[in-house]
Amino acid sequence: QVQLVESGGGLVQAGGSLRLSCAASGSIFRISDMGWYRQAPGKQRELVAAVSRAGSTIYADSVKGRTIMSRDNAKNTVFLQMNSLKPEDTAVYYCAAGRIPMVQAMGISTNVAYWGQGTQVTVSS
Repeated sequence: QVQLVESGGGLVQAGGSLRLSCAASGSIFRISDMGWYRQAPGKQRELVAAVSRAGSTIYADSVKGRTIMSRDNAKNTVFLQMNSLKPEDTAVYYCAAGRIPMVQAMGISTNVAYWGQGTQVTVSS
């Protein structure tokens, strides 16, 4: 099994920044690409960003230019640096890991093999 533990959520004012972290443990060999999804109240869960083992990244259009996803393979940890946060970024953010070695596959939630428990991000206006 694989465990994903998120940290770094919280309350921030619009225009501020947050850095989310997700540490993977357990059967790490089972996972390839990792990413972050988010789910706002009343909305579907959506991909925010994902990164391959080699460092290739994809981003949702809504966060491009103000979000950076990175990965430390030695520590089995991924990071999501979010800047210029907006109230519409408010959501529960979930760390995700998949087995398919193609970062674009992370854009389909059914390809996600493991989920973290989620961390709340609230952006006040």
